[in-house]
Amino acid sequence: MYAIKRELKLNNKEISQMRGMAGFKRLVYNFGLDLLVVSWQFTQVKASDSKRIDAIKKVFTQVTIQKPENSWMKKYPSTIYQSAFIDLKNAVSRWREGLAQFPKKKSKKTGDSFTVYKTAGVYPEKGKPPLPFTNRVTILAGKHIKLPGLKTFRLKERINFICSSQTFTVSRTADKWFVSFVLGAQKIPPIIHPTQRVGVDLGVKCLATVSDGSKYDMPLTTIRAKSKLGKLQWHNRNKVLGNKKLQIFPSNKAKKYYVRLSRQHLRISNIRQDVTQKITTDLSRKAYNIRIEDLNVSGMIANSKLAAAVSNNCFYEIRRQLVYKQAHYGTKVELVDRWYPSSKTCSCCGHIQDMKLSDRVFHCKKCGHSQDRDENASINLENAPPNKIRLA
Repeated sequence: MYAIKRELKLNNKEISQMRGMAGFKRLVYNFGLDLLVVSWQFTQVKASDSKRIDAIKKVFTQVTIQKPENSWMKKYPSTIYQSAFIDLKNAVSRWREGLAQFPKKKSKKTGDSFTVYKTAGVYPEKGKPPLPFTNRVTILAGKHIKLPGLKTFRLKERINFICSSQTFTVSRTADKWFVSFVLGAQKIPPIIHPTQRVGVDLGVKCLATVSDGSKYDMPLTTIRAKSKLGKLQWHNRNKVLGNKKLQIFPSNKAKKYYVRLSRQHLRISNIRQDVTQKITTDLSRKAYNIRIEDLNVSGMIANSKLAAAVSNNCFYEIRRQLVYKQAHYGTKVELVDRWYPSSKTCSCCGHIQDMKLSDRVFHCKKCGHSQDRDENASINLENAPPNKIRLA
């Protein structure tokens, strides 16, 4: 699958409309979560979570939305509240499987988002699939996009080809609104990779050191952006964005500051995402077998002296992207046991010796081999024994 994300160019009226739809989905999600938790108290009712949520959806559509005070809900597309119940089902299912924590209520602080999709299509016969592309929205090349159930919106960046999709997700980051959708196109992975196997050592000083000699660093723009963020927070440390319970309304300067703050956080996030995407894509195109260390990132963050550097370098994000890109590029990602002494082992003779974290050059006391610490570790990761390796 191939996904596209573009920033929307909205006026004030359209921004209000987007915020209203995001708030509507947030309300429905919280409504369904509250009723689901209450329904668990009735032990005599034997039903799965999915059936309970379907029953809650009927209550919402047949009772709640029909009340006169809730007439404003009918001006929004029905796919918004339907997608809210779908998201609730997925969240509860992941919690039951142990893949995530118990679902939390949505709030404005976590961002605004909603999903719309096209449901209608041309069906030749009952029980058979619709005709091709009749249940999808055709997107023409240019700077406009038509969302199902809504009007046509402007884009800040053009789409260079004609495509189609069924589901569209609109989200807000800082004060920017984005639309993302998936195309039904398959990416054919490369048949041959130039390199058979590489070891990748992730570190604080150098973000990624590869056993073939290549290195990847986090750009200096990240440090500059974080410094600017710190100065911005310090100069505006006394500003408060109001308090509804105490009926304290935020000042215009406070509103402007929090918009600037969210933009700066977005800039840092974009820089990190750009770096990790380029590193993982380059490695996936270069080597078939990629070996990385199974790092204990949560334990490394517990070290106050390393927490900022480890968080900035996004170790787990690099691992996550390498794993999910396996299907796209035909690679095989393997994890080396975290207790394997890759930094303390000589890559030439295999001698193991103690090393301090401050020692950046490995000097073997047995054979006299001298090499950069990270390069030596990456070679050891590449040549790690089979009993220390498992699939990611």
